[in-house]
Amino acid sequence: MAAVDDAGEPAGDAAGELAPFLRVVRGDPTPDELAAVVAVLASMGGPAAAPPRRTPEWNAPRRLHRAAHAPGPGGWRASGLPH
Repeated sequence: MAAVDDAGEPAGDAAGELAPFLRVVRGDPTPDELAAVVAVLASMGGPAAAPPRRTPEWNAPRRLHRAAHAPGPGGWRASGLPH
């Protein structure tokens, strides 16, 4: 996320430098306190990735590739059983 100034324009000069992401508004924090805040914000990270979507079994394309049923006694019954 880029920093913006009060006019809504990207902050920084023409060389492409951006303004600092964090700014102390009040108080006088020590370098250790600033490091602690930066560490906490950095550890938060971004949103977790979505889990991969599972393909439902009832409409899987591999189910369309069926072997022909075997002729003979019990062939019709065997054609409906899973392979």
